[in-house]
Amino acid sequence: MPLSIQRIDTRAPDAPVAIAQLRGQLAPEGNVVSAAGRAKTIDVFGEPLSPSEVVERICHDVRQRGLTAALDYSAKLDGVSLTAQTLRVSEDELAAAHEAATPEFLATIGQIQNRIQEFQTQILHKDVSVETVGKGSLRQRYLPMKRVGICVPGGAAAYPSTVLMTAVPAQTAGVAEIAVVAPPTEFGSYNQDLLATCHALGIREVYRIGGAQGVAALAYGLEETKEAHPPNGFILPQVDKIVGPGNLFVALAKQHVFGEVDIDSIAGPSEVIVIADQTARADWTAADLIAQAEHAPGSAILITWVESLLDEVAGELETQLASLARGKLAQESLEAFGALILVKDRSEAADLANTLATEHLHLSCEDADELLEQIRYAGAVFMGPLSPVALGDYVAGPSHVLPTGATARFASGLSCNDFLRSNSVIHYSQTGLDEVAEQVRQLAEIEGLPGHWQSVALRRSKT
Repeated sequence: MPLSIQRIDTRAPDAPVAIAQLRGQLAPEGNVVSAAGRAKTIDVFGEPLSPSEVVERICHDVRQRGLTAALDYSAKLDGVSLTAQTLRVSEDELAAAHEAATPEFLATIGQIQNRIQEFQTQILHKDVSVETVGKGSLRQRYLPMKRVGICVPGGAAAYPSTVLMTAVPAQTAGVAEIAVVAPPTEFGSYNQDLLATCHALGIREVYRIGGAQGVAALAYGLEETKEAHPPNGFILPQVDKIVGPGNLFVALAKQHVFGEVDIDSIAGPSEVIVIADQTARADWTAADLIAQAEHAPGSAILITWVESLLDEVAGELETQLASLARGKLAQESLEAFGALILVKDRSEAADLANTLATEHLHLSCEDADELLEQIRYAGAVFMGPLSPVALGDYVAGPSHVLPTGATARFASGLSCNDFLRSNSVIHYSQTGLDEVAEQVRQLAEIEGLPGHWQSVALRRSKT
């Protein structure tokens, strides 16, 4: 079937509207839900609720009814009947999955783990101290979170890479407890490669629950029942932070529970922008676009000032899509959320990339380093023809959990530092307090807070 992908010429009068639509349609507010998903909503809830309404109802229910609600939603939404005993993957199951994995796979996991850990260790925040002789000291202290939860998708594909790209940064930060939730599917918490990866990383808490109910379970915890009596009173104890990708319902659930716990981001579907010039190979460029579109949904956009490249890439897209197992899904994404954009020059390409503030930005052009200086907003930037986004997805040191939906304007990719919390430590000597006391008095008087001044005045040196 011929590919029908949107083409935009920035010189055309309707270009700003088309670009604005591209920018907004894959954000969580875009409500990208499949027809099957809408039908499931009606089947489970008896009415055509919006995704936000679905999430609010599930989260409220899990908070109120705990384990019973979580298991009910797993049965209704995933078609899997679980109990208090089978919700958590046993250590024997984890060990068996690890034993069944091929040596080659485990070696690959180990190599990637080491590579991520090496990078994350280098960027890890260290304590900072500022001392003034005789006056005291100031310190910024960084401490790891005690317990975090990781959401791993498992609807259409298995994602051991997500475990690596979330758990290893957390472990590098020093997080003591990691709980993984994944839907009870063949690609989720029943997937042997996923379980083997968890075991290889030392993760022993894996739960067969996904979607909004999985997020709610992590945020609120699932208490003990008459069926199970864990030592700490919870089958799944509450976490301090929830990270990891997921579908629209997972993203909205994370947004809903924020404040009860911390979250990494409210992520939408995967995105890539490729900026290419006459040096770019059309087949490589097409492959880069397809690699993100096959997430389905996924946004893939080519920006170029070389008009002939648009036709060449369009032809390559059709050729490659026809031979890929997920070609049909990738084509649907390209037609719904993709674009081939012609700009007048490199400068306009950079400006447009900053406007779209994409998750992945691939600079496949001459003088990529020079163009990078014009880029302010992107989750991750891939430089040159030999740096496809798949390297970042699977084997590079930075995490592949990145801001989407133009949130790279203010958000950053996940890193070990997101699993730290900091506090300041302030210590004054008598000399230091005396030196700043008058400044405290002035501000306290201006703000009408005499108690502030008195707490310092009583401590001033009497000499």
